[in-house]
Amino acid sequence: MSHLQYEWESPVWMHWIDALSEETMLIRYDERGTGLSDWVAEDISFTAMIADLEAVVDAAGLERFTLLGVSQSCAVSVAYALRHPERVTGLILYGGFVKGWRQRGDSHEIATHEAMTALIREGWGQNNPVFRHLFTTMFIPRANQVQMDWFDELQRISVSPCNAGRLHEAFGEIDVSNLLSQIKVPTLVLHARNDAVVPFGSGREFATGIPSARFVDLDSANHILLPHELAFEQFVHELRQFVCETA
Repeated sequence: MSHLQYEWESPVWMHWIDALSEETMLIRYDERGTGLSDWVAEDISFTAMIADLEAVVDAAGLERFTLLGVSQSCAVSVAYALRHPERVTGLILYGGFVKGWRQRGDSHEIATHEAMTALIREGWGQNNPVFRHLFTTMFIPRANQVQMDWFDELQRISVSPCNAGRLHEAFGEIDVSNLLSQIKVPTLVLHARNDAVVPFGSGREFATGIPSARFVDLDSANHILLPHELAFEQFVHELRQFVCETA
């Protein structure tokens, strides 16, 4: 979930934007069906997500760049790097998964996510944030009230209940396990140790599957690292060092 305009004043995302753009040019975009992108999208598939990234890169006129994937976009970034290795100087993957929740094959996890899909479709767009707050406490359990309230509202304004449900289902079908061994670009993988949204082991799969990838274990329970955390400082340090080394 993202909203390029709303996040300029975000107590959850602003420190990310500041840190990532302080020493380099940062280019971001809202996923199809969300934020400032068109909400009318017939195709919300993994293939379409890769095509969107290709379109953004081409439109921005980027020839060589570092590619950062966060959460579900890690898999998209891996697929892009395999298709266009000549353009990617380095690949940074944070909080991601090789296989989506349905493809991981855990019956308990599948049942939980199917229930979550029903909650998303029924409660996402309501003025009462009680349904969305469930997801907020999973994404940023160590947040203060201001940050949680903002994230509750981000969910409501960034995506419709229908699109949120469709995207959640699409994320469950992702599987890039057969691509990892083919990645040849330098890769840095980072994951929060107690992430409640994406299992820690799912992140480690990238590092074990991609040749010569380096893995960094971050001491946090937040899927989105918050500004007061030492884990965020470590994340920024590792990222900047990696960008310098691979530029």
